Amino acid sequence: MAPLLLTGAAGALGQYLRPHLAKRPGGLRSSDIRDPGKPNPNEEIMVGDVGDAAFVERLVAGTSAIVHMGAISTEDDVEKIFHANFHGTFYVFDAARRHGVKRIVFASSNHAIGFHRTTERLDATSNQKPDTMYGVSKAFGENLGSFFADKFGMEVACLRIGSATPVPKDPRMLSTWLSYPDTLRLVEACLDAPKLHYAIVYGASNNTRGWWDNSKSGIDFRPQDNAEAYVQTLIPDGDKRDPRDPAVMFQGGIYTKLGLGEKPKL
Repeated sequence: MAPLLLTGAAGALGQYLRPHLAKRPGGLRSSDIRDPGKPNPNEEIMVGDVGDAAFVERLVAGTSAIVHMGAISTEDDVEKIFHANFHGTFYVFDAARRHGVKRIVFASSNHAIGFHRTTERLDATSNQKPDTMYGVSKAFGENLGSFFADKFGMEVACLRIGSATPVPKDPRMLSTWLSYPDTLRLVEACLDAPKLHYAIVYGASNNTRGWWDNSKSGIDFRPQDNAEAYVQTLIPDGDKRDPRDPAVMFQGGIYTKLGLGEKPKL
């Protein structure tokens, strides 16, 4: 059986997913612009740039499905985002089409919907409201996936990932946190869905304060973790944030306040 392809394999999420996905039938082909490190059993490594169409052609050939996480992963210089997130995402989808790879799990982002207010509850039918050029690039990827599904019969799941970190780091993440084990559950639910045309799935754990509803996604994603376990660490005296602050008013948080191409301060 042909291997699964994972792009963005050198990133934090990619590094977590690699040993798990390598155990799937056919094994794993992992790629990044940086060397992801020593291959796991049943894993091959290809180092290269998804913004290079010729490399993507070689990368996609002979794979069975794609988990596409390779991208600039935050707001950044607009030209860098165009190269990796616009051009690179198109190259991956189009190479998949030409090589007969039907299923793509695309790592979108909550920043594709970041200008929805935190008082709103969103589902798969909620419209895009990107908060940055990074968010625009993820909205582009979602639309590209819809186009390839409708026009070419591909099977595309777009993951509007919240805050994928080992533990939630701030009060906002009480709503947006996605644990690493739940990330794996989400990816595998999309890979294993018996029926898939085009789906929008929110990537969040089973958070008590969550903003997102996956009941219309068509994907059987069952998150197990809950950010509420960290509430006494993050807001021991209650939430003291200013509700008039755009970073609190809007689901995209601090990204709604960034200038064009301005990197968020960690």
